[in-house]
Amino acid sequence: MVVCGDDALAHRLAAELRDVYGERVTLVVPSAREPHRPRIPPPARALVRAGALLGRVSAAMVRPSPLPSEAPGDGAEPPEETETVRILEAAQPDDAALTEAGIAGAGALALVYDDDELNIHAALRARRLNPRLRLVIRLYNRKLGQHLEELLDQAAAVAALGSGDGGDAEGADASTTVLSDADTVAPALAGAAVAGTSKVIEADGLLLRAVERTPVPPGRPGEPGVCTLALLPASVGEPADASGAATVSAAGDEGPVLLPDETATAAATGCGTVVLETVSYTGRPVRRRWLRGRGAPLASLFSRRLRWSLAGVVGAVLALAVASSLTLGEDPTHAVYLSLLDLFAINDPALDEPAPRKVLQLLSGLTGLLLLPVLVAAAFEGLGTFRSASALRRPPRGLSGHVVLLGLGKVGTRVLARLHEMGIPVVCIEGDPEARGIALARRLRVPTVLGDVTQEGVLEAAMIERAATLLALTSEDTTNLEASLYARSVHPRLRVTLRLFDDRFATAVYRTLRAAHPGALTRSRSVTYLAAPAFAGAMMGREILGAIPVERRVLLIARFAVRGHAALEGRTVAEVLRPGRLRVLAVDTSAPDDPEPDAAGAAATPPPAEERTPARLVHELGDDYVLRPQDRVLLVATRQGLGDLHARNRGTAAGAGTGRDDRAGQV
Repeated sequence: MVVCGDDALAHRLAAELRDVYGERVTLVVPSAREPHRPRIPPPARALVRAGALLGRVSAAMVRPSPLPSEAPGDGAEPPEETETVRILEAAQPDDAALTEAGIAGAGALALVYDDDELNIHAALRARRLNPRLRLVIRLYNRKLGQHLEELLDQAAAVAALGSGDGGDAEGADASTTVLSDADTVAPALAGAAVAGTSKVIEADGLLLRAVERTPVPPGRPGEPGVCTLALLPASVGEPADASGAATVSAAGDEGPVLLPDETATAAATGCGTVVLETVSYTGRPVRRRWLRGRGAPLASLFSRRLRWSLAGVVGAVLALAVASSLTLGEDPTHAVYLSLLDLFAINDPALDEPAPRKVLQLLSGLTGLLLLPVLVAAAFEGLGTFRSASALRRPPRGLSGHVVLLGLGKVGTRVLARLHEMGIPVVCIEGDPEARGIALARRLRVPTVLGDVTQEGVLEAAMIERAATLLALTSEDTTNLEASLYARSVHPRLRVTLRLFDDRFATAVYRTLRAAHPGALTRSRSVTYLAAPAFAGAMMGREILGAIPVERRVLLIARFAVRGHAALEGRTVAEVLRPGRLRVLAVDTSAPDDPEPDAAGAAATPPPAEERTPARLVHELGDDYVLRPQDRVLLVATRQGLGDLHARNRGTAAGAGTGRDDRAGQV
């Protein structure tokens, strides 16, 4: 694996690939001793071997000490057999640097520079140097990323056809995946706002998290979950605390039992479990009363006093019309018409009319004088209402149990969109009126407070004393810390998740806040820590969505298309189950049934991704559900189980017509 970058994400990604997946990594950085910013002039380039340099600097940049609250392994130790990370210093990822990094023989390349243009140029170079390379590119622009994926995938396909090795190219995954660190961390931060955890994997519309549970006493039912991922040794006592670390009392105890079946789970007593759960918001959802999303609320179009004034004028006109009809014997419709003419002073004077008609005309004129200021007030109020419809909303008075989101930058904007999709009430705080997320907050009609959070009264304006969670996501560590400390002083049991960049500083802050407020939930999060697993999973292949470390072992969350996969197509969920290796979590059944094939044998076209509904969990479908060719399955598997799945599929394809069993394939 080759990783190129100029900030902390590159170093975290290299550590994730080495420690979780056990891969050999070449890290290309502008400077090995300045991991966050390039410091080397353009002509300089040097290959730094892993000897003394890694001994001095890898603790800070290649393999940082995990935070207690956000370590990728949550206390899990790295694999025993790990390869050393090779570091290459290069100011730019040009052809010479990529060639020196071994791009010709690499399996995957990650370009995670903070500059989108630099990543695009490097991706084009890499695709030309190695058309069969799997590319993972960091871009913030979603639309540009989609076009770039199509372009590079097409270039790889054309290169494979031109080289004449189409058969070998089919086995290679030369895909291109464009990711945004802001998009990848948004589900985790939304999960922190909902459930107090950021260890969340997003898959087909589902938010999943792995939690460790204590042994359940006999006769007491356990809490439900999607499935049991692992049975922990009996020596594992208390569950993982906020640091995620579990304590093993004696050496030599048996390791965890991964992916047990129902019989093994029911027979296990006195041991903890790792259970997969869905993350959902169960509080009071946002009440949307807006017209077409952007209009003004009906109740605020006219004030209550103005509405009563208009109602009084209308009632007076009707009363005058009824009086005219009764006293003069006129038709009711004609009486209303005459009253309106008198009201607007456009009728002839009733000089030769009876006295009742003269009195009614005078009263209608007086009512018209009263109507004039009411109409002027209605015009001004309506104009002000529609002006405020395009402005930022203020937090309503009765708001409570909401999330206070501090910072509307790249990350804050994505988190705001995700929280709004989940129906979670949010109040935003931003000091820059021209920030990236202000336009989104205005369009979604999300209450927003403009001001410096370090100034007195800003957090109070966001009703922090009645909030449930504070998400401090600005790019300044001191601002996030100051806001968190002040919020805790106002609301001691407030759930706080703050974004901190420096690892040592974050560790000290986390421990201090946990000791000072043991009854409140505190999480310190780094965007690079949260984004690195998603980038690492994409480098392992598009089907890998994430990894869940369980002590010294790792479980992989993967997604597969059933069509053409002999190990899945036409089988029930129970038949796919391999205890200890493989298990189906959910099935995306949104694609319609395949129609009868026509003369050309054309298959049904699956619906686009934006039209798919969230996947359905296995317990909703049942173990007897037969997987259709158009379905997509969400699996949890060990490395060996995932390898067996690929091997069985390849073995069936190779042995077609020879009578070999597809279950005989091994890795």
